[in-house]
Amino acid sequence: MEGTESRSGTSSVVADWSLVFWTLCSVLLPVLITLWCSFQRSRRRVLIQDIFRKSKHDWHYTDLFGQPSYCCVCTQHILQGAFCNCCGLRVSEGCLKKADQLFLCKEIMMRSNGEAHSSMPHHWIRGNVPLCSCCMICKQQCGTQPKLCDYRCAWCQCTVHDECMMECLKTEECTFGEFRDLIIPPYYLSTINQMRKEKRSNYEKVLPFCRKHWMPVIILANTRSGNNMGETLLGEFKILLNPVQVFDLSKIAPAKALQLCTLLPCNAVRVLVCGGDGTVGWVLDAIDEMKIKGQERYIPQVAILPLGTGNDLSNTLGWGAGYAGEVPVEQILRNVMEADGVRLDRWKVQVTNKGYYNLRKPKVFTMNNYFSIGPDALMALNFHAHREKTPSLFSSRIINKLELDGERIELPNLEGIIVLNIGYWGGGCRLWEGMGDEPYPLARHDDGLLEVVGVHGSFHCAQIQVKLANPVRLGQAHTVRLILKSSKMPMQVDGEPWAQGPCTVTITHKTHALMLYHSGEQTDDDASSVSEQDHAREQTDEDV
Repeated sequence: MEGTESRSGTSSVVADWSLVFWTLCSVLLPVLITLWCSFQRSRRRVLIQDIFRKSKHDWHYTDLFGQPSYCCVCTQHILQGAFCNCCGLRVSEGCLKKADQLFLCKEIMMRSNGEAHSSMPHHWIRGNVPLCSCCMICKQQCGTQPKLCDYRCAWCQCTVHDECMMECLKTEECTFGEFRDLIIPPYYLSTINQMRKEKRSNYEKVLPFCRKHWMPVIILANTRSGNNMGETLLGEFKILLNPVQVFDLSKIAPAKALQLCTLLPCNAVRVLVCGGDGTVGWVLDAIDEMKIKGQERYIPQVAILPLGTGNDLSNTLGWGAGYAGEVPVEQILRNVMEADGVRLDRWKVQVTNKGYYNLRKPKVFTMNNYFSIGPDALMALNFHAHREKTPSLFSSRIINKLELDGERIELPNLEGIIVLNIGYWGGGCRLWEGMGDEPYPLARHDDGLLEVVGVHGSFHCAQIQVKLANPVRLGQAHTVRLILKSSKMPMQVDGEPWAQGPCTVTITHKTHALMLYHSGEQTDDDASSVSEQDHAREQTDEDV
């Protein structure tokens, strides 16, 4: 009996330890597998980043391609891998090193052997051609077979079938395709580089293709604007243009990027700013710096691709209130080519604090869109919590005195003042014209005049935006001066808000900016200002 009990006790202990062991295995094994997979994933990521860093291609990794894709090395169908933002190569993860060895990327500048070049051959990339593209030889659709097939030129975007590819096409001169007037050819930059070494600066004589209407474009994209749209646009523009023309403003300042204009013909460059009104103001400030440096003949004309929300300047110039990828990049470049030049007034806003012992320098801002005090600025500043603590911040009659061109204006009971330079305000509302029930001259952005209106409160602002009310029109002027009494108040210039104490605000004309106006599809509000824009363009042509 005792032996039997001892054996049963031993077997129960073994069973208990076996249960503990298998429980530990069931808990620890998934943890160890997860840790091992995480280590391998991080190790693989480090190796990929190392390849990306050493490569001449502009590789970007993706977990899922947006269209059927095939590796340019092993020709196998791939769902994930890397693609080059410049030449369009697509490869699997395991073929990255081979791709670097086998394929050259788009050259931003031709390798010079002491000879001047005026042309270059096609740069053919096999496979993954754009959908609905046609062969330049037989005019039939390319890329219809479910495999790596057909060729695309990385510069002119021409496509050709495998069976139509002839030896002569491999050495044929590339015309740079539809956007040749916008592209900076690699051989142009190599020639300019040689001229700089020889200390020659007559760059106008080096016009590519001997074209009279060459208008190279520079792309300045703010990847922090919009819903990550800037990052996508950078890649698409690099595919169509010379990568040297495309800049990421999160990595390089506009002032440095715009120095490329000094290597291009005078008064020929166009700049496309991809971002919000704040990004446009940043670029225009950099252009003003070029004027200070004596580079006025290299000043570019500026077009806008609006990212984010509240793009009132873009709306005024016909580029729309926002971009979410609904228009192909090719059409955007066509719009830039066809756009007309107009002028935009830029204004100096000087805020001088009051006080007997105030030794601080006045705050100085540059205004492109509008300046406001009161409810409109409050919404930008988001003072909801402060409102409960400081009710005086929102009391009426915060403006003691308003002077338009030196003449004092009698003010009604107002809570805010808005000073406009452009036609749109508040994300798409034409504030000065209002509902159009009274005859008022159209607001223009190039006449050296500011439009000054008043609002009774935030509810009045909301009524104006939905066209249920008009603002209190106070007048137009070349110079605006406001004297504010002793209480803190919300204030903004072009959407940049702050809380301001008693002060004097003076707004005077600063300079003009050269902009591009796109006369595309118009809304009912835009139709009312067509004559205004036509007049502005005619005036610009006369000045030129």
